[in-house]
Amino acid sequence: MTLETSIEYVKGIGPDRAKLIKSVLGLSTVDDLLNFYPIRYLDKSKIFKISQLEESSIEIQLKGRITQVQEIQTGKTKRLSAKFNDDTGTMDLVWFQYSKWLKEQLPINREVYIFGKINVFNRQFSMPHPEIEVEEKKEGENRLKPIYPSSEKLTKRGLNQRFFQVVLRNICKEIPNLVEENFPEYLTKAFKFLSRQHTYLNIHFPKDMEHYEKADNRLKFEESFFFQLGYALKKIHHKTHSPGNPFPIVGEHFNNFYNHHIPFDLTGAQKRVLKEIRMDMKRPIQMNRLLQGDVGSGKTMVALLTMLIAMDNGFQSCLMAPTEILAQQHYNGIKDLLEATDINVRILTGSSKTSERKIIHEELENGTLSILVGTHAVLEDKVKFKNLGLAIIDEQHRFGVAQRAKLWAKNKIPPHILVMTATPIPRTLAMSFYSDLDVSVIDEMPVGRKPIITAHRREKDRTYVYNFCRDEIKKGRQVYFVYPLIEESETLDYKNLMEGLDHVMTAFSDYNTTMLHGKMKPAEKDAAMNYFASGKAEIMVATTVIEVGVNVPNASVMVIESSERFGLSQLHQLRGRVGRGAEQSYCILMTSDKLSKESRTRIKTMTETNDGFKISEVDMQLRGPGDILGTQQSGVVDFKRLDLVNDSAIIKTTKNTVDKILETDPHLANPDNLIIKNYYLRYYKGKNKWSKIS
Repeated sequence: MTLETSIEYVKGIGPDRAKLIKSVLGLSTVDDLLNFYPIRYLDKSKIFKISQLEESSIEIQLKGRITQVQEIQTGKTKRLSAKFNDDTGTMDLVWFQYSKWLKEQLPINREVYIFGKINVFNRQFSMPHPEIEVEEKKEGENRLKPIYPSSEKLTKRGLNQRFFQVVLRNICKEIPNLVEENFPEYLTKAFKFLSRQHTYLNIHFPKDMEHYEKADNRLKFEESFFFQLGYALKKIHHKTHSPGNPFPIVGEHFNNFYNHHIPFDLTGAQKRVLKEIRMDMKRPIQMNRLLQGDVGSGKTMVALLTMLIAMDNGFQSCLMAPTEILAQQHYNGIKDLLEATDINVRILTGSSKTSERKIIHEELENGTLSILVGTHAVLEDKVKFKNLGLAIIDEQHRFGVAQRAKLWAKNKIPPHILVMTATPIPRTLAMSFYSDLDVSVIDEMPVGRKPIITAHRREKDRTYVYNFCRDEIKKGRQVYFVYPLIEESETLDYKNLMEGLDHVMTAFSDYNTTMLHGKMKPAEKDAAMNYFASGKAEIMVATTVIEVGVNVPNASVMVIESSERFGLSQLHQLRGRVGRGAEQSYCILMTSDKLSKESRTRIKTMTETNDGFKISEVDMQLRGPGDILGTQQSGVVDFKRLDLVNDSAIIKTTKNTVDKILETDPHLANPDNLIIKNYYLRYYKGKNKWSKIS
């Protein structure tokens, strides 16, 4: 038997059962079965009494005798029923699908142990399809009994817990021939790990909880370690095989802007990040850096200063955003900042006119256009740069791999890459899934920004909320009302938006109101946005289209309707549209009276903190890591043991361990590390095809 052996050749399975197991559980090989871990364990020394029973979702064990077996006919269906007694009471055992063999083999009036889930009907307890073990055949060792993932389909076909326990016990007998060590002795000793063979024995049939915890810890460490290793090897390969144009000069364009035109002092965090970027771009290696920063932390300013360094070294820059609104915001912001300079900046989007495109194409190719801001339109083959040296991508998770690759190909030597995100990424996610990037974090807000006050209000408070909005408008401020148009095709939500517009216009008839939503044409969106930004409209009724890209410093209040329908990340992004000026700003979360537990947690989190990184941690606990960036990422939830929410300490330890090993042995060539290298090449390289190791 080897790890690659099909499970049909495992004792007790056979072709038919193998086919069923594969269809339900996706297990095909011995390796799959060995890594088919218990979901929990039953303490075999713990026996419940019938008098102690209560409805529960977990399996329990009882000891007693089976009596009064009978078949019960209901219409065309039959069921087998039996009485089970102990010294405290009686309950029913029920089989809805059973064989003649079962009826004949039931151990009547003998001491037995039964195991299963408890049902309650009309205050009567029953146990459907129990597992039965006769007293004298019960295993003598007082070990924890593994409980494996299963399904009703498997149980009805006889593939119950007892079946999987027997099969796994047979496989565990072969562990000395199946399981090889994958850590050198120095790691095993440093972390006091069980051997790998004892790890598998104690994850399936632990001697006690202490041995289970040691086995669990080792398996989690392994998963994180080899995952981190793959990303780290990718980073090493990138830094040794990805040439880039060095930018050694910080010259006239940067210094002139920094000394004479920058409108505010940079925060310490902005200066630190800029220094990290500067050190990257000095080298003849392509920069590959992730810039994290909360809403309003000043990422655009860092991006602009980086583009000025590119200019000083004779190269063009491109900033690509996922939406026209966001691209327009970046363009307007950069153009305003560079107004007193002679630097040429243009914007290219899907709605750019043919005449504008012609000028952009010409200036890009002759080199007179230094900075291009755009959307996916930048990726078109006809868009050619003279010497693109820096590519900045905002909210990169909204772009596919193929799209990003097109941008890299805009120059013979790929441009330096700076990826920006305003979605704060939990530390464990950043350490795990951006390990191939160098990460910079702007964790400081600009001086003078007042924290946004966030309040939770219900429908009964609407009059108070409207009066508060009127008071703010009288002070010369502006107000957003946001409605949850989750999908543009949802007729009901569109109706809610239009009804909301009517309601707001009626309640605030003395003021001008404008509307913004995703179904509007680009020109209509621009007109609505300009009408609000110019101050001609005091109120904007909008959908989540304003989540990114809208910057009106005079807007001091945001009322989010049906806020329980939004995710935490989205609520935080929306809130970031206010608080962009010097005045105190407010975010009011309107909800219905009845809230789910998860909705209450989201609302409570929003009212208690403005820290996007703290919010992202709660968001990951609620939603899991797979969707934390607004898009499902392949492989994010493929770990069998490791939990990105609860195992942050292990993730941090493994990352530090991998970094320390590769710092002195980047190719794992040292004899002590060959065991890691060989195991990685055999089992992990196929999963991470981009990871290079010689």
